[in-house]
Amino acid sequence: MPNTLEFRDLGEGIGDAAAVLRNNATAAGLDAAVPTCPGWTVRDLVTHQGLVHRWATATVRGVPARPDSDVEAEAAQASDLLEWLDDGLVDLLNALAAAPADLDVPFFLLDAPAPRQAWTRRQCHETTIHAIDAMAAKLGRPPRPDELWFSPALARDGIDELLLGFAPRATYNPRRPEPAEIAVRTDDGLGAWTVALGPDGCASRVGAAEDADAQITGTARGVYAALWNRGRNRAIQGDAALVQAFLDQLAITW
Repeated sequence: MPNTLEFRDLGEGIGDAAAVLRNNATAAGLDAAVPTCPGWTVRDLVTHQGLVHRWATATVRGVPARPDSDVEAEAAQASDLLEWLDDGLVDLLNALAAAPADLDVPFFLLDAPAPRQAWTRRQCHETTIHAIDAMAAKLGRPPRPDELWFSPALARDGIDELLLGFAPRATYNPRRPEPAEIAVRTDDGLGAWTVALGPDGCASRVGAAEDADAQITGTARGVYAALWNRGRNRAIQGDAALVQAFLDQLAITW
């Protein structure tokens, strides 16, 4: 089973991130641009986050999710969009808290823990990344790692989910004509990974290859944000073009 945070810590992470998202959305204003999501306003960001919370809640409860268009129309008609976001958050947290430890529902990432833990983990990082986006809207730039609120341990967990769960999926699966490896290291000692790229896609593993073609280093929070394309708070050694091509192919748009 993946080395992930405790269920309770992930649940608290969802609530903390939602508060950061809400507070920064209020400060920035719903019409403000989101520098880390080109083309989006804060209104788009809040609508998206509320939609994802409702989709995850339905999945955890084992019921069909409402069509995106219906949820987006509901958001557009809400008298207070941030209260609408709050309603979806409370419903999500209630669904996760009520779910049995042996919850049996589908989950879509590779190398995942059991479904209740996996859905809680996914919504923790989903909300955390979009709270970074809300901070960027308020600041007018991506926040620095020292401005972020979450723990390095949560960041390590998110790096692990992204590299082992998202990257090798058929939807993303970055590739290149010639085999190459990227080592990812947190310089605060919280984790290391290797991504092997080739013509058939990528494979990720825990532990950094010593002879990798490129290396990404930084604090856990800096690397987490950088891998999610939320700022460049990381250092690259070796083939920088290899790293950029990997991040471009890994860009997650939903």
